[in-house]
Amino acid sequence: MLMLKNTPFFIIAMCAVVVASNFLVQFPVQAQIGGINLADILTWGAFTYPLAFLVTDLTNRRFGKSQARIVVFSGFIIAVALSIWLATPRIAIASGCAFLFAQMLDVSIFDRLRASAWWKAPFISTLLGSILDTVLFFGIAFAPMFGFLDFGGQDGSLGFAVPFLGIGADAPLWLSLAVGDFTVKILVGLAMLFPYRLVIKTPATI
Repeated sequence: MLMLKNTPFFIIAMCAVVVASNFLVQFPVQAQIGGINLADILTWGAFTYPLAFLVTDLTNRRFGKSQARIVVFSGFIIAVALSIWLATPRIAIASGCAFLFAQMLDVSIFDRLRASAWWKAPFISTLLGSILDTVLFFGIAFAPMFGFLDFGGQDGSLGFAVPFLGIGADAPLWLSLAVGDFTVKILVGLAMLFPYRLVIKTPATI
């Protein structure tokens, strides 16, 4: 597997992941498993967004934290601009805030754990980054208290009650979506350790 000589590929990859995730998060997964309605707990964006952490971590491992931050900032600027076109302003704001803070946390934690076992830096940084990302994104995008960010349009809040995770006592829909989304993010993040390991084992060419 060829490692690229510079970061433009990673910037493009980051933008593609975030824009796709901003769009897909608006669509619940219409399926049932064991009597649980996945539409109450999960959106399609949960399956694509963890790739952002993979892009950040590979950039950090290959080029260092300074270049990783450049990829994060570049992805933030371009992806938010495109997200305003593809999604609602509120989704774009939520995504931008969550993305920037979560990815910068990921960069910092990864750098601190760089010398640890190969899996610790990507896994722990992704875990903590995903927690922050989930709280910020779903809180801002769907909690009723941030409804003013819809700027006079149709309120996109998801504060109405549904069974928590499809099976528990009633809770706001956005909370169930956040927990379901976080669970999938961690599962996908674990799966991303495999391609991460393959890439870092491949000799780089500069």
